[in-house]
Amino acid sequence: MALTGFSPSSPPPSSPPHADAPDDWVDRVLLAGPGGEECLRFGTPVDRDALRALVAEQAERLAAAGLGPGGTAALRLPPSLGFVAVLLAAWQLRAQVALLDHRLTDHEVDLAVDRLAPQVLVGSASRPAAAALRGYSLVDPVAVRLPAGRPAGTGHALVQLSSGSTGPAKVIARTAGDLIRELDCYRRLAAFPGEGERVVLLSSVVHVLGLVGGLLNSLHARAPLTVPDRMTAAGILGAVAADGRPTTVIGVPFHAELLAGVADPPELPQLRRMVVAGELVRPGLPAAFTARYGVPLGTMYGMTETGVIATDLDGALHPAKRPVHGMDLRLVGGELQLGTPSSPYPGLDDPTRWADGWLHTRDAAFLDPDTGLVTVLGRRDSQVSIGGLKVDLTEVEQTLAALPQVREAVVVFDDGAIEAYLSAEEGADRTLVQDGLAQQLAAYKRPRRLAFLPQLPRTATGKLLRDPVALRAAAG
Repeated sequence: MALTGFSPSSPPPSSPPHADAPDDWVDRVLLAGPGGEECLRFGTPVDRDALRALVAEQAERLAAAGLGPGGTAALRLPPSLGFVAVLLAAWQLRAQVALLDHRLTDHEVDLAVDRLAPQVLVGSASRPAAAALRGYSLVDPVAVRLPAGRPAGTGHALVQLSSGSTGPAKVIARTAGDLIRELDCYRRLAAFPGEGERVVLLSSVVHVLGLVGGLLNSLHARAPLTVPDRMTAAGILGAVAADGRPTTVIGVPFHAELLAGVADPPELPQLRRMVVAGELVRPGLPAAFTARYGVPLGTMYGMTETGVIATDLDGALHPAKRPVHGMDLRLVGGELQLGTPSSPYPGLDDPTRWADGWLHTRDAAFLDPDTGLVTVLGRRDSQVSIGGLKVDLTEVEQTLAALPQVREAVVVFDDGAIEAYLSAEEGADRTLVQDGLAQQLAAYKRPRRLAFLPQLPRTATGKLLRDPVALRAAAG
């Protein structure tokens, strides 16, 4: 896993991590509330008193490993109560925390540790046994002091790695103030889970939707969070059915596809909506999901760099979305740019990513001047030239995904040609798919290669993989 940006040899920070938030922001923003109130459920319910005790215990362990204010820690833990306790404990100690996906190989972790140079690496006492589609693990976190680690070189509280679905992973950092601001954006969304409601979380807590929109918002808004035992359709629906409180399911489009494919789902009167983010939703999925469950499939647009940007939680605006509170958007040459006072890429000076207070999303979009709504059209680099004619790969992909026999599709451009990889219904007729494309797309837009796979490969966060080499290998 190649990393871009960030250098452990950065000069000492002008301000320590968390300097833009109160010293006790974790206790006030995330852990406050009645002691006996349920806040988390990883198999069994955990109330706030129990969570505060677990955080205190992990803070002692981290301090014993040498972590303190201005220190750095990397977490390599699966979704678990242990992950939550260690994360909050490190932030209580006012340390900078880097999140490493537990599914990374040892080699990938070594590369990340070499690049980030954390002083403490937190893993599990024993690698959790691999269990297909397991929602969470039971782990005993172990903090190990790394002799080559360095203190924080910036004032950020959180360091994350981008998914790397289209190229090298970027190192992205956010301050405690950034996280608090994003939580305030969620608080202002009337349709987002709040007190008296609950969340069933399917997204990874290592990445921004699951971390902030799921875990941190649930703690802040006092909307108890449940992670299903198993990430199967039956496991997810069982987690929804297990509690009568109004429930929102948060995941990625893959999860919505999974649930929309259930032939005869149970009655779920507590289900209010499902909300997905991470990639464009294929045409027809919102209607298919609503037809199955009678509730909206809401969508959000965001980036690891900023968190949530715009939402359509009721599905009434699709494909448009309304920017969240305080979000400043503009279009430059068809690219959506976001107003941000500083670069989210520490140690990386690249004006094509951030310059003069504007973050370059590299997404093509339409901004309605009358309503302020934004419609994301896809990656700007999805436009390619075929014989001098422009082709938008997003258009080709969505046309394929909308065909009756196709479940999902990925379209890439490599070595001068368009290639399409798709999963289809069992027994799908290749000729019918090709005929459908021929009816809807000009000849120069059609893929030169059309490969059928049982399932499309995905990144650790559930995004469709878009690396042509990996896709070709999967197709055989």
